[in-house]
Amino acid sequence: MTSDMGDHAVSWEQKKQAATLLCAQLRDAGFQALFAGGCVRDVLLNRAPQDIDIATNAHPQDIIRLFPKTVAVGAQFGVVIVVCNEGLFEIATFRKDGPYLDGRRPASVSFTDAENDARRRDFTINALFLDPVTDEVLDYVDGQADLRAGIVRAVGDARARFQEDYLRLLRAVRFAARLDFHIAPDTLAAMHDMADNIRATSQERIRDELLKMLTEGRARTALETLDATGLLAQILPEVTATHGVEQPSGHPEGDVWAHTLLMLAQLPAHVSHTLALAALLHDVGKPDTQTFEERIRFPRHEKTGAHMSDAIGRRLRLPKRTVQRVVWLVENHMRLKDFMNMRKNRQIRFARKEGFGELLALCRMDALASHGDTAFIDAIERRVQELGSESLRPPPLLTGRDLLAMGYAPGPRFREILGSVESLQLEGRLNDMADAKEYVLKTFPPTEQE
Repeated sequence: MTSDMGDHAVSWEQKKQAATLLCAQLRDAGFQALFAGGCVRDVLLNRAPQDIDIATNAHPQDIIRLFPKTVAVGAQFGVVIVVCNEGLFEIATFRKDGPYLDGRRPASVSFTDAENDARRRDFTINALFLDPVTDEVLDYVDGQADLRAGIVRAVGDARARFQEDYLRLLRAVRFAARLDFHIAPDTLAAMHDMADNIRATSQERIRDELLKMLTEGRARTALETLDATGLLAQILPEVTATHGVEQPSGHPEGDVWAHTLLMLAQLPAHVSHTLALAALLHDVGKPDTQTFEERIRFPRHEKTGAHMSDAIGRRLRLPKRTVQRVVWLVENHMRLKDFMNMRKNRQIRFARKEGFGELLALCRMDALASHGDTAFIDAIERRVQELGSESLRPPPLLTGRDLLAMGYAPGPRFREILGSVESLQLEGRLNDMADAKEYVLKTFPPTEQE
């Protein structure tokens, strides 16, 4: 783990230099010190790593003694954070894990050497070490061969590795999708056989892996692998239910599942969590609302889908604001087709909703994943441009203070009066404060109590 500190961005080269210096200091003190794990994988693939982890035979107390600023976040597991100007660097003592009793953490650890440390890691491509001083790669598990072949393979016995930490089932999917690798047959077979064990993993950890899969630029591949291994049925049964759900002739792409995959294929890397989740869940209400009358229909599937998205978001322990946005996107993704027929004030109120830009993006992907005609989205974007920022958010003609000064008592009527004035202002039928006051006194005369 490496974390940037302060407001300035730290480049990969700066991080590498700082981490190399830490390794040199450990070497000078008589210890072995190596880059470890994912950063070595990424370097060998010519990808810029996000993090740099360091592994060493120095014990936690040795690390704390050598460096002036440290945080012993997991000293019982041999992990110490070293604080540098370039960020926070995780230095871990080579370790061998004891038995795993909870499908997540070892009951105990013992300090060991680099080879034994490599053999307790999850996948061969993540079990490599690099000496930053000599550029020598230490490979005890044939990870370099798997890198060259494009294979995600569990270290040693796949079932034993997954039994140690069930989240590795999802991590295998994510690495294969992110790197465009295949999963080794024995590893894939173990994943399929053990898929139901993922339910023993906390929803928070499942959520974090799922969000990474959806936002790393290969969401479709990840979802297809989740489905093929049976993992999707365990973590998102509502999505697997879209298999075989036929759609009307306006959807030449096929069933709802095929449509969802085409949506996910359009998600770029670094897309927002809310847009990615909305793309995944926008039609999740269709299986429960499908009818066969004169043709296939899904009446109010967006309402059902919004309710289901709320339940899914809560189950995954998503932040409240994220859940609210996803629910709003799912609930409104069918409403956009009526935008051009709305009165001007309704267009403006809709267009200034905080999630409107994401809704446009969602509906564009939706169109491209079905009939391919985005003309109505183009027209809406032109209309919003024509309205301009001043029309979307004009200064109010009246405020609550103005109503008080006019003799109105605070209460529920304030919202009704101010909303009515705003609607007419947005329509261009009220242009100044005098017009607004005249309208209010005529339409909402003060009551006897006021």
